[in-house]
Amino acid sequence: MTGGSTFGLAVRAHRRRLGLSQEDLAERIGVSTSTIGKVESGRIRHPRPVTMRLLADAFGLAGEARDTFCQTAEAPPDPPSGFPVVAQLPSDVYPFTGRAAELARLDALLAVAGERPTVALISALSGMAGIGKTALAVHWARQVSDQFPDGQLYVNLRGFDPSGRVMDPADAIRGFLDALGVAPNRIPAGADAQAARYRSLLAGKRVLVVLDNARDAEQVRPLLPASPAALVLVTSRNQLTGLLATDGAHPLQLGVLSPAESRELLHERLGDDRAAAEAGAVPDIVSACAGLPLALSIAAARAQQSGFPLAALAADLNEASHRLDVLDAGDPLSDVRSIFSWSYASLTPPAARLFRLLGLIPGADLSTVAAAALAGAPVAGTRRMLTELTRANLASEHRPGRYTQHDLLRAYAEELASPDEAGAASARLVAHYVHTTCAANRLVYPNLGPIAVPLEPLPPGVEIDQIADQQAALAWLTAEHANLLAAAAYAAAAGQHAFTWQLAWGLDTFHYRQGHPHDQLTTWHAAVAAAEHLKITHVSAYSHRRLGEAYRRAGRPAEASDQARTSLLLFNDIGDWRGEAGVHLDLSMLAEQQGDLEAALEHAERSLAIMSDQSGLGEQGERTLARALNTVGWFSALLGDHVAALDFCEKALAINIGLGDDESIAATLDSLGYAHQHLRDHGQAVDCYQRAIEIFHRLGHAAMTADALKRLGDTYHEAGQADAARDAWSRARDIRTKLERG
Repeated sequence: MTGGSTFGLAVRAHRRRLGLSQEDLAERIGVSTSTIGKVESGRIRHPRPVTMRLLADAFGLAGEARDTFCQTAEAPPDPPSGFPVVAQLPSDVYPFTGRAAELARLDALLAVAGERPTVALISALSGMAGIGKTALAVHWARQVSDQFPDGQLYVNLRGFDPSGRVMDPADAIRGFLDALGVAPNRIPAGADAQAARYRSLLAGKRVLVVLDNARDAEQVRPLLPASPAALVLVTSRNQLTGLLATDGAHPLQLGVLSPAESRELLHERLGDDRAAAEAGAVPDIVSACAGLPLALSIAAARAQQSGFPLAALAADLNEASHRLDVLDAGDPLSDVRSIFSWSYASLTPPAARLFRLLGLIPGADLSTVAAAALAGAPVAGTRRMLTELTRANLASEHRPGRYTQHDLLRAYAEELASPDEAGAASARLVAHYVHTTCAANRLVYPNLGPIAVPLEPLPPGVEIDQIADQQAALAWLTAEHANLLAAAAYAAAAGQHAFTWQLAWGLDTFHYRQGHPHDQLTTWHAAVAAAEHLKITHVSAYSHRRLGEAYRRAGRPAEASDQARTSLLLFNDIGDWRGEAGVHLDLSMLAEQQGDLEAALEHAERSLAIMSDQSGLGEQGERTLARALNTVGWFSALLGDHVAALDFCEKALAINIGLGDDESIAATLDSLGYAHQHLRDHGQAVDCYQRAIEIFHRLGHAAMTADALKRLGDTYHEAGQADAARDAWSRARDIRTKLERG
């Protein structure tokens, strides 16, 4: 707001009444002049109680006048009920210096936000690389976050990512939908539909959307909310002229820091004592860095880490052949390259090597163990190297034990890596992800059959994450999910066909249970292509089958049917009767999804006939037979033949108990519960449902737990046990609500 908050205006009025300058008032109450300025401008709207008391004392206020003054400090508004309030803004930059004029212009936008009848207010913040666009955007956004009670969304669009992996707007929208509480299974399949859902969720909401590091206007437009109450802040190295011309964006061109601001930044970074002791070198450093905040920060970090005299750093800066490029917005990478080189040169050889390799990672970040695999080094030593890099500001520990780099640093690091070390490092990292993912999959689903594409031994120097149990495996897969998808995409692009297939297999159970049908679709689509190169027919057959199931779960029945029937032909060609039986079970689920229960039962019966004709089934054959029996029983029950359903399902249960397959035991108990319920044998139904619910809950099958609880509630209701019914329904509703919120 241009005039400041109510409290800020009151402070200014009292100060002027007493004839005090901001400096005088700051000295009286023991705070900085900038703090007084921020209070008066409204950038600090909720001062601490002690600050309010000191101000009231300085103004000589007492009694009712004092109470009125203190009450003008605005309290943060309560968040609206029923809408997930998202706070995605990154941490503020410390120290943040300068930019008073730019902050005032951004403040002025709040005065007109909401005045447009149909569209959000947009500010396009542009400038050269390293100029501090993100720092300014995040700093201002955090200062005014209380003005957006419906939430603050943030995404790095990676418009100038050194790898060239510019974020697709559809991926950004998917991330926003996740953050806004849309469950994975409720996200529409198409990009246009997802964008429409995103705009609908923000309709009428007062939200702040920060779109950082945009490539161009085309990338930004799908992410613009239609709500007139929203404000969008876009940062980009481009001027985004198209966004100004067609979308009415307000331009804000960010220039270099003034000499005074540059000196203040160096003092904050180096400490007043050191800057004063070597004051003669400070102007040379300021001049050489040409007001570029990133250059100033890296130069200060170099001085801090190396301990070299500031005069030596100044001499290096002024001798660098690329120093003048800092002023050329047309080639920003060459500008920071020379600045990064000074920090890089001061690293120990092991840390320098790790720095080079960090530019190769396919995902957004990596863990300490993954970094060790990348380097082919012990975890303990890698942790020390990462500490060295973070202290030199050449890497960032953005979450405990997880590291990332700015895109410019990654570009510089990637340039330094030789082709040989790059290829070996990438292979080690992907191998780490593949082996750990497959190990986690085994823990999540212990009864899985052998992997169709066996794992090769780990490369020398590579460790996998040590995962203790099923819950730890789910936690690891959740934390690494985005990186695993990126690794799968990298492996596919690099022609690493075995790795591509193995990652699809390793993620399959997680995608199924956690409700990620679109990601399951992506990984199995790549796996089908990889299987063609591997030229192993049963691998191709299995891949088409899993792709078909992914299509079914994504709500694309035509493609699901095509893939299943391709799989069926391949299995038939090689005489794999168990594979054929499994495809028929998949087709039964597809028919159920389409409302054709008779066709569903027919496919289930064909599966059962295939399995019943075989001898020497083996463990995996027994598992398929049990699934066929349960599926026939389930569809028999749905079609009203509950007595037959009991017979089929009881046989399936006996086999599953013998195999120790908890997931299949729970599914069969659920089917038995349904049959008993509809035969009015409520006691048996309750027992079966309760046993199924306990197993589903333990396995993390939230959706199936909720379904069984709902049926348990129905059974209690039919039995006249109203309190028990309400309790079961309530538990089911709570689970469903949590799933819908993500």
